[in-house]
Amino acid sequence: MDEKYPDQGTEQERQDLDPERAGRRAPADGDTPAPAGGLPPATGDARVDEAVAGLGRLPGRPADEHVAVLEEVHGRLRDILGELSEGTS
Repeated sequence: MDEKYPDQGTEQERQDLDPERAGRRAPADGDTPAPAGGLPPATGDARVDEAVAGLGRLPGRPADEHVAVLEEVHGRLRDILGELSEGTS
């Protein structure tokens, strides 16, 4: 410890004391279970369900192709939200 920086060197002492941060750890790679059927359950909005179904193209694709698929799905969901907010104005 140092008088100018009294907390310096005490990082290990404080680790995992906050109960919210001491929760379950993420599973190791390969241990993450896929949702039943591979996709989330239906939302009740056909447009959203169709957009989310695009995530079904991820398995088997190289990781560098995931970004394009995720961006496409995100864009479609963003457009749907925009349409919904315009309809409620």
